[in-house]
Amino acid sequence: MKKRAIILAVITAMLTVNSGYAANTVSAEEMQKEESQASEIQAESGSEEASQVPIKPLSSKVVSENPYMAKADANIHHDCYNTDSTDEVLPVGIYPEINVSYEKVNANASPAIFFDSYGHAVVPLLGGLAIRDINADETQTEGYFSPKQHDSGDYVIQSSYSFVDESNRIVCPTSNNHVLMLKATDEEGNVLPEFEKVLDIDIKAAAEAVLGKTLDQNLLSVVFDYDGNLWFATGGFRIYPDRKQQGAVGYISRSAIDAILNGEEADLTNAVFVYELTPGEGAENGIASSKEGAVILTNLNCYLFSADNGVQKVWETPYESVGAKESKEGDATAGGGLAWGSGCSPSMTDNLVMFTDNQNPVNLLAVDMKTGEKVASLPVIDELPEEKQVSVENSAIVYDNGEGTVSTIVCNWFGAGSANLGKEDSDSSIQSYANIYDVNWLSQGNKMIMPGVERVDTIRTENGYEMKSIWCRSDLSDTSMMKLSTATGYIYGYVQNLETGMWQYIMLDFETGETVFSMDVSSKPGYNNMAIGMYAGNSGNALYCPTGYLELLRLQDRFVYLPEMPYRKVDLDKAMRNVLTQEKFEADGGQGSVCGWLSTVTVENIHPNTTVALRMKGLSGSADALKLYGYGTDGTLKEVPQDLWHIQTESGETPETLSEDVLYEVHVSVQDGGDFDLSENEDEKEIKISVVTVQ
Repeated sequence: MKKRAIILAVITAMLTVNSGYAANTVSAEEMQKEESQASEIQAESGSEEASQVPIKPLSSKVVSENPYMAKADANIHHDCYNTDSTDEVLPVGIYPEINVSYEKVNANASPAIFFDSYGHAVVPLLGGLAIRDINADETQTEGYFSPKQHDSGDYVIQSSYSFVDESNRIVCPTSNNHVLMLKATDEEGNVLPEFEKVLDIDIKAAAEAVLGKTLDQNLLSVVFDYDGNLWFATGGFRIYPDRKQQGAVGYISRSAIDAILNGEEADLTNAVFVYELTPGEGAENGIASSKEGAVILTNLNCYLFSADNGVQKVWETPYESVGAKESKEGDATAGGGLAWGSGCSPSMTDNLVMFTDNQNPVNLLAVDMKTGEKVASLPVIDELPEEKQVSVENSAIVYDNGEGTVSTIVCNWFGAGSANLGKEDSDSSIQSYANIYDVNWLSQGNKMIMPGVERVDTIRTENGYEMKSIWCRSDLSDTSMMKLSTATGYIYGYVQNLETGMWQYIMLDFETGETVFSMDVSSKPGYNNMAIGMYAGNSGNALYCPTGYLELLRLQDRFVYLPEMPYRKVDLDKAMRNVLTQEKFEADGGQGSVCGWLSTVTVENIHPNTTVALRMKGLSGSADALKLYGYGTDGTLKEVPQDLWHIQTESGETPETLSEDVLYEVHVSVQDGGDFDLSENEDEKEIKISVVTVQ
């Protein structure tokens, strides 16, 4: 039966192709009739079912834009607040599939991915950084900077704490204590085959010259404040106070940076400002910045510093720690905690700094941004059996809804850290797998780490702040640095099913913590995602997950197809879904209220008149009141005439009332070179549309 259905589908598609050449336009009624027949044949051939995950959009995250950071997910924590949340759309189980980009050049699948303003993926490569096509079957390098090849340097770039600035330069600390700025694109966004090093400062040497003493700790992380001063901190994992290593924090003035970028000489003795930390104190993770200044969390204290012709300590807030946590005799784990102190990068809102201490039990702390006062705290992941240790080793997801509630998601990582971190000669500022992580966990998977994921809300009241646990999962062991999409309302992770050994993409309901979606990847040990992040980009249809098997996975929705040619698959890497704000919609000429995502699709080798079907969820109201707007070649929005589109259910029925939980199809007839064809390839049979539904 299946073979017969496939033959019928091909014959029907051939007939549809021929009819496409015969006329420039088709009516919505004729189009719907033909597509309904094609849908029946396609369904008969046994197509994959769509998941029933509803869309639960949240308000956009509240983050004050840093004028010196790229307008993108510009570092591994997405922004200078380290929120680990994105306003970009992520897959929602619409005919989901997993696609792969293979790695044949680098030692690992592209980890630590972040993005410039043009949407280029910046990834580690051969000890340096590169812009690469991470959607190609084999990951392709478009441009790069290698210390060994381009700088004769015996050092590596610390990609975990690199970021993209407002001019799309890459700012990165190095293992030899320098900070570099790399020009990766020209003024039009074209990638340079070899990145140009436009700034190179030996921060450790400059800081030592100011202090008049040797620093025992190495450079760890950097960040721009909102005036463009470049803040830095020394340290690494397992900074033991009793070892009295000398560390420091400080900044390089913006005036000196601008002078260097303009090709001028800069006197660093008057441009580098340093704050001497107590011996044995140092940063163990990333640092953050807000309009108030730079927030730096060490193994002993949380600080807010500001720049005023010198380092000004606005406040200093100590916290407690039981010290480095190790596996005990008889434990299922072989490794332990990564840090001596908190273990997480500070995550922020406009008003609060959020981080965990390292006590038993671990507490989530909320600190007032302006005063440094601890305004709330709550034990987290404290429902595990007594023998299961807790160590929160990554910046928490922090989501500020702008209405007085800050939601924080914390994750237990105990067991992932290498036992060698405790050795006296360990240099944990070197961010490599062999140096930081437990080899047993890397080879045996998440049974070697402890479980625990919890959401805690910090709520502003008339009397201050209060914290309460919303949900806690004691059955999940996750090291994938979970991400929250405000556009979909879900938390995304990558875990291992400990009963089957299967690695899986998962989605957790932000409201309840329930797993609402999972998709199997493989049970092979190499599909461990190596404790690195998951990344969104700006396509609205890709969740990237690196694995130890030299494969970069991307979870995608097949939300677009060609109903007249069901045998052909649209390239999902040329299909985007983005949030179009009401303000932007109206500014571009639209009238009405946006009620869906902006879908932008490119289809190659098309016929003069082609129908594109867009699968959509989250629509409601009267179907008759629904309108479709599309961008024209002049950059403005215009209403798509009713005879060129219609909405239907998957079975081909025309709905009267739309329901948010139903998957609909919006079918659009697009003429090659017509009013709504945005493709710039005039000589190729290609169309590009960008449309949004409106009530």
